[in-house]
Amino acid sequence: MARFTLPRDIYHGKGALDALKTFEGKKAMVCVGGGSMKKFGFLDKVIANLKEAGMEVEVFEGIEPDPSVDTVMRGAQAMEKFQPDWIVAIGGGSPIDAAKAMWIKYEYPEITFPEMCKVFGIPQLRKKARFCAISSTSGTATEVTAFSVITDYQQGIKYPLADFEITPDVAIVDPTLAETMPKKLVAHTGMDAMTHAIEAYVSTAHCDYTDPLAIHAIRMIQHDLVGSYNGDMEKRDAMHNAQCLAGMAFSNALLGIVHSMAHKTGAAFADYGAHIIHGAANAMYLPKVIAFNARNETAKARYAVIADEMKLGGSSNDEKVALLIAYLRKMNDDLNIPQCIAHYGADSYPCDQGFVPEKVFLERLPEIARNAIGDACTGSNPRIPTQEEMEKLLKCCYYDWEVDF
Repeated sequence: MARFTLPRDIYHGKGALDALKTFEGKKAMVCVGGGSMKKFGFLDKVIANLKEAGMEVEVFEGIEPDPSVDTVMRGAQAMEKFQPDWIVAIGGGSPIDAAKAMWIKYEYPEITFPEMCKVFGIPQLRKKARFCAISSTSGTATEVTAFSVITDYQQGIKYPLADFEITPDVAIVDPTLAETMPKKLVAHTGMDAMTHAIEAYVSTAHCDYTDPLAIHAIRMIQHDLVGSYNGDMEKRDAMHNAQCLAGMAFSNALLGIVHSMAHKTGAAFADYGAHIIHGAANAMYLPKVIAFNARNETAKARYAVIADEMKLGGSSNDEKVALLIAYLRKMNDDLNIPQCIAHYGADSYPCDQGFVPEKVFLERLPEIARNAIGDACTGSNPRIPTQEEMEKLLKCCYYDWEVDF
């Protein structure tokens, strides 16, 4: 038996924020990140709409990119004090992911972070509050997914929380919010969405319910991402829908080792002054993982279907996979994303010498590979790597070597 779970309600299109006026409840805790939602007036609109619905509103703000366990615990304490019956998270993946984890801790104050990380092991929620997610970026799709990613900075590891319990009750997908994204964010979130759709399509957990969502998202991203990056607002609006469709697919079909590697490299070199931003990591690793997975004949055939849907040409499955890899690398070039860690600058742009020193990478490689194999996303990858294979694959991602194993 399989399961397919989405939010009960998804309000989409311009003006979708007004749906908040119809919510029924007494108290709403609004969780938000940095200044952009406040700067562009979206936070004020959310607060006003909730107050119009008759609710008392409190704001928990300042949720950082790649939110920490400490932030989650502080937010849960604020919720415990305020006792909301609605949690409303607005912004990119970080504030929504953090708010999901806060929600678990609010409902179960005794739960520990390691217990929250047990895959599909979170106890039943909604005893105290329901959850609404409002996305401002076009990539993570956390507004419709059963996932959250929280960083343990003491260990330098990003942990995915995975359970249908944390699928939001309501998602608001209003493209007006995405129109304010800076170019770099458009690029990274867009390639995150492409990775979601491709990994969902080749996942061992894919099904008839997820395949159409993944394929249509891939087509839309191919059509709209680069144009959105270059300032076409119609394409920017379309990308907000495309990433949401990709999220619906991967939340139910799960992901693969592109995400496992991105989770475990993202904060692994933070002591050298930067993170490998999640969407950029996905963009760099995706072509390598496709080459690795395509040694599995079932996965190769499904990558070939993707290439056909994208109308890339090729007469054999091997040719189609090669064309798909080349197309994705060209997208990285068009979006000013590096092709490998060695050329990934601290500002995330391509450079001759990246911020991760070769010696440090090689020293930490065995542990990163071990952690990546143990990541929650590895189990649904079509080809499970050994420790040796994962180390070789990560080296290919560092040096931009061809994957031939």
